[in-house]
Amino acid sequence: MARRGGLSHIHYREKKGLKVAAGQFVKKGTILTREGDKWKVGINTNGKSTVYALCDGIIYFKKRKGSYHKKKTFTTINIKEIAKKQNE
Repeated sequence: MARRGGLSHIHYREKKGLKVAAGQFVKKGTILTREGDKWKVGINTNGKSTVYALCDGIIYFKKRKGSYHKKKTFTTINIKEIAKKQNE
């Protein structure tokens, strides 16, 4: 029996996590992750819990170590910007 006033958890899929893959082309403003602590902002990305693209380009990931005496590693999401072709 479904709960009243909302969706049942059986029919509701969570929308958290990574939304793109490495090597994928994205446009400016595309949401890359939702509500994740695993992924940090890198080059040409912005946001806190939701990371989004600041320019058009191709996605790539890099693993980084934490600061002094921290053994935790985290992954940064970066975008390699693609220059727009100018019509002359």
